[in-house]
Formats: sequence, C-alpha cells, structure tokens
Amino acid sequence: MITEQDACEIIQLATDAEIEIWLDGGWGIDALIGRQTRPHDDIDLFVQRKHAPQLVGLITAQGFTEKPMAYTLEDHTVWEDGNGRTIDLHVFDFIENDQIAFLGEHYPAEVFSGRGAIAGIKVSCIEPASQLLFHLGYEHDDNDVHDVMLLCEAFGFDVPEEYRQQENI
Repeated sequence: MITEQDACEIIQLATDAEIEIWLDGGWGIDALIGRQTRPHDDIDLFVQRKHAPQLVGLITAQGFTEKPMAYTLEDHTVWEDGNGRTIDLHVFDFIENDQIAFLGEHYPAEVFSGRGAIAGIKVSCIEPASQLLFHLGYEHDDNDVHDVMLLCEAFGFDVPEEYRQQENI
C-alpha cells in the first residue's frame, strides 16, 4: 500500500534531488482531483531517462529493491520496500517535435501537462484526457472503473463504451 504520506515522501525525495517526475495511474488521478479517493497499491512515476539512475539510487537508499514482474522491461520496472510500498517506475525520453518516447511509442509532450496536488503538495501528472485514454483497451479491475468514472465526472468526459458495458450505463 502507498498511503498519502508515503506518496508525499516519495515525491519529496525526487523534489529534494531536483528530479522532475510525473504521476500516472491512481495517484495521478487523485492528484488531478486534489484528494485521495481510494486506497492505492502503488505509485506510478514517470521519470526522464537522464534522471532515472539518480532516482533509482535514491529509492534503493530508502530500502526499495527491484521486484521482477511478468511485464518488467528496461523502461518499466517495479520497486518494493520491506513495508510493502511499491513504486511502478516508467522511464521515457523527450525527443524532437515536442514528443515523448516510451516503450517504442511516441506521445505529444502535452501528456505531461497535468497539474494537481497530494496533501497540498503540488505535483506534475498525466493530464486528464490522456489518463482516460490510457485506461482503454484492456481488462479493467474495480480500481480502473473507479478512476475512469471519477475522471469522467470531474472533467466532463463521456464514459467510454467499454466502461459503460461494464457498469451497465
């Protein structure tokens, strides 16, 4: 579990080292909303490749070790500490034409234009429309449904068809 206090500690660790990070997933959505709306198993962080080794050094100094997963790739790793706190780390590059490269895909840099707060700490995150798009095209769990419904309600998006079918909307 990653509590609000845990999230703030991890964010502050990067901030103190002047490493820019962007939140994704559940904590990213809660940051956009401005409050915690559900429990979180992990915190999803995006970090630029040139800062990844420094961030990994900081989290390993805090007791985090890499936890191999079926989906582990060079640019997508999972880190866990002895208290069961989990960081889902995504490494990307800024490339020409205001693009972001992540796992062989290119995205507009605006994906990282979201701004939010966790416990009053301002954070950068994936912007709302991209958060919604990144929740499409796979089997959803209850947290995904919660997050998508929250995004749609808070930002005036239509509920995507695949979620309407699941929720009988």
